Amino acid sequence: MNTLVCTTPGSFEYKFANKPALEKDTAILKIKRIGICGTDLHAYRGTQPFFNYPRILGHELAGELVEFDNAPGFSIGEAVTFIPYFNCGTCIACRAGKANCCSSIQVCGVHIDGGMVEYLRVPSYSLVHGEGLSYDELALIEPLAIGAHGIRRASVRAGEFVVVIGAGPIGLGTIEFARIAGGKVIVIDVSDGRLQFCKDSLNIEFTINPAKENAVERVKEITGGDMASVVIDATGNLNAVNGGINYLAHGGRYVLIGLQKEAFSFSHPEFHKRESTLMSSRNATRADFEYVIDCIKKGMVSAKNYITHETSFDKIKDNFESWLDPANGVIKAMVKVD
Repeated sequence: MNTLVCTTPGSFEYKFANKPALEKDTAILKIKRIGICGTDLHAYRGTQPFFNYPRILGHELAGELVEFDNAPGFSIGEAVTFIPYFNCGTCIACRAGKANCCSSIQVCGVHIDGGMVEYLRVPSYSLVHGEGLSYDELALIEPLAIGAHGIRRASVRAGEFVVVIGAGPIGLGTIEFARIAGGKVIVIDVSDGRLQFCKDSLNIEFTINPAKENAVERVKEITGGDMASVVIDATGNLNAVNGGINYLAHGGRYVLIGLQKEAFSFSHPEFHKRESTLMSSRNATRADFEYVIDCIKKGMVSAKNYITHETSFDKIKDNFESWLDPANGVIKAMVKVD
């Protein structure tokens, strides 16, 4: 089968590999869709933590189930996605139902080779029913679930202000689920195009470009001086992470979904006087996946809004560099492998 390998930062190479063989408690998927995510872009740039080369990227995936062992309830030929965070099942996090932050987690396409392949073997326990969704929709479940998980971590309540910093694919999912939870969402991003997408496609009233206006003062104005009860960083940009505390209300919660390599810092007095809660949000759980699927089926989320660019598997290498350029307006690039 054909595979695409990120051999070093900035370099892809198509290589032939044997089709994976079925093993105990595993399933084989014929990959149909590959969503290109921030993790893939960061890995290509060489800025992704927890990463070694060479690596086959790809974990936003949908496929046809062609073989399986020990997957009760599933059927050959079924359209599926899967939870790409493979866990040990026995560590303290797994025992507490937090397999998303397993102490020895293996994320498909990050710690181990991922889905830029024709066929992929995954643990049977990771399979998720397609529930009648299209392959495009199924490939978007994982990034949307990350946003849904972050909102669940933040315990967003109806009527409270939520600042989301970063309107990339993960940030957009976070924005959607903050809105669904009843939050009054304020989006901060330096891209006018993405801010307009939030207004037009996600029905977001409040947007701020900090390159053009004082974001702290604007948040203060919007919230009547209270600031935001919840601030969520979805950028992984160090300056954005360090500055996020300035949007936070007293008694507020600051959630870091974005990830970057460096140490972050902010004023201890500023953090302390608010009695702030700081938390990270990593990956997503099966409950998050199922919630996202239910929201799409009910029409609360239009997953197809996100797909702005499409290509075929044999042209990923030719197109990938262009997806890094903000001028091209990429929200989500989707690869078709049929």
